[in-house]
Amino acid sequence: MGLHDECGVIGVYGANNAASLSYFGLVSLQHRGQESAGIAVSDGKRITLKKELGLVGDIFTQTDFEKLTGHIAIGHVRYATAGGRTRENAQPFLNTFKLGSIALSHNGQLVNHTPLRELLEDNGSTFLSSSDSEVILKLIVRKFIEKGGKPGSGGKQTSSEQDDSRFVDAVIEAVSEIKGSFALCIMTENMLIGVRDPNGIRPLCLGTIDSTQEPSFILASESCAIDAMNGSFLRDVKPGEIVVIRNGKLNSYMMQVPVKKQTCIFEYVYFARPDSIIDNIAVQNARYKMGEMLAKESSIPADVVIGVPDSGIGAAMGYSKASGIPYVTGIIKNKYIGRTFIAPTQAEREAMVFVKLNAIKSDLEGKRVVVIDDSIVRGTTSRRLVQILRRAGAKEVHFRVSSSPVKFPCHLGIDTPSKNELISCTHDLEQIRQEIGADSLAFISLEGMINALKECSCGDTGFCKGCFSGDYPV
Repeated sequence: MGLHDECGVIGVYGANNAASLSYFGLVSLQHRGQESAGIAVSDGKRITLKKELGLVGDIFTQTDFEKLTGHIAIGHVRYATAGGRTRENAQPFLNTFKLGSIALSHNGQLVNHTPLRELLEDNGSTFLSSSDSEVILKLIVRKFIEKGGKPGSGGKQTSSEQDDSRFVDAVIEAVSEIKGSFALCIMTENMLIGVRDPNGIRPLCLGTIDSTQEPSFILASESCAIDAMNGSFLRDVKPGEIVVIRNGKLNSYMMQVPVKKQTCIFEYVYFARPDSIIDNIAVQNARYKMGEMLAKESSIPADVVIGVPDSGIGAAMGYSKASGIPYVTGIIKNKYIGRTFIAPTQAEREAMVFVKLNAIKSDLEGKRVVVIDDSIVRGTTSRRLVQILRRAGAKEVHFRVSSSPVKFPCHLGIDTPSKNELISCTHDLEQIRQEIGADSLAFISLEGMINALKECSCGDTGFCKGCFSGDYPV
């Protein structure tokens, strides 16, 4: 698989161990980014931050949580799309003032960050990173200063309430000016805010913490993080919604811009964990349905069905159910080879497929095999997969894909190759089949994908399909 999501975000309000809870949430979102991680926490007076390159479990120790004390926290795991792989680009970002601080975590990618950054620099803002996420933070700061506010002011209650109100207004104005995909967690010393872009491209959900007596809330990219924090899922943050949590109360505001739900369809195909629910659609159920639809559209006589771990397994089980062909494990994934492995040459990176995946010969030898994968991007991984299956003795290898052909690069938070590197852009179906060495090849239709997702939904649906059609919402 050649696609990567940008990151995952966490927010916690009202828990004595907010940083520790954020840690558990970030571990459950580690699949969304493995390059860096960080947690910012407030004790009501100041914000403390730790962020580093690496995996969540390698960055934080018990000693860190003795220092990261407080009842409000935000966290972040990152895979870089805008900005390089440096500690300066790790999140959360923290902007400290004389009488307060603002921290921000961002999942997504802006399309107008360059002109916004230039405008902010012309007005005196300085940047420590090359990330578009810092542009959002500096824009909020600028709006707030223009209103005469001081974030998290420790003065009289009336003054503090006025500053809180000014800060919320500054956030609303700032996020109405940025364009692209964004799910944000923003915090001051006494407040937590969640924001989702007007198209709801990147996911963000809301939950409560069951183990606290005071009103306590969680914001997270996926519901599986709420589960990991022993919380209860409440609902998804709506497209264009700004959720403000302060003084133990939750208030909701809407951006003054057109709102139209277009959730990234690849959240269901690949990015999200199968135990998550996004916009009223259970991810694993979506993968089952896409597999069933794939079988209806492109069934072929075979002896076994297998799925490429991990995201191809749900679709393979759905394909097996609809086709009546037995599902077997077929492929084992080495759990100790992560997505972050770096080999020095392209040939070595391709060869890593043989280390990461291996076939179970007893499941495959002498059999006609249908193998289900979530996508074909460059085609190199698919070719290696077919080689692995043939080496294990598969008599025939029929490749089926639970997403439509990826023909266009994404500028909304998915790290995709350039257009001429996308095999479906430069090759027709038969050429791709020959390139990967399969006996047959079929993709699910775009209409089939949409219909499968609609079968899983109990509410309003709408999906970003830009990487398949070239028609992006922003």
